[in-house]
Amino acid sequence: MASPELQTVIEMLRATPMLQGDIATRRANMEMMTTTLPLAPDIAYAATDAGGVPAEWVIPPEHDPGRVLLYLHGGGYCIGSVRTHRRLVGSIARAGKIRALSVDYRLAPEHPFPAAVDDAVRAYGALLEQGVAPQRIALGGDSAGGGLTIATLLALRDRGQPLPAAGIGISPWLDLSQSGASCTSRAELDPMLDKAKLDQF
Repeated sequence: MASPELQTVIEMLRATPMLQGDIATRRANMEMMTTTLPLAPDIAYAATDAGGVPAEWVIPPEHDPGRVLLYLHGGGYCIGSVRTHRRLVGSIARAGKIRALSVDYRLAPEHPFPAAVDDAVRAYGALLEQGVAPQRIALGGDSAGGGLTIATLLALRDRGQPLPAAGIGISPWLDLSQSGASCTSRAELDPMLDKAKLDQF
């Protein structure tokens, strides 16, 4: 059984209109819902260019400057940004005592596959060009960003590039066909997504 706190979050997610409307509305709703959350005042956020890809450094006060998390946000490849995920990435960076480079990869439908993969590969290459050793880089993301993490690892492998030390998928969206039985058998348990919404993305 869910804790009272988790149950409150689940009810909030079920009530939110974040995933309703057209893409522009969904993007605006996600920005509004997530950017109202307070950020830790001691974590630094700084816009940067990562090999021609917009990105943001997220730096907690205590961190190993030689270790980097390259983070890819969720949002069905169509919504989300470094802004919507600042709090999450900041929390991960603090827990890991690591710098994080959060990537604002291009979104569909304006930029279809493989644009997001190409952007993630370019951002990773920018870290290598800055002298960050591959074995000191973790690549990770949530939901679609978790799926993008796996796609990026495969692209790096196929291009013969050195792989990072770790790949992390937080509830990664790996089956874009939604053909797994759990899409229907457990649909009532997901407070935000169902097969119809995933099919739209």
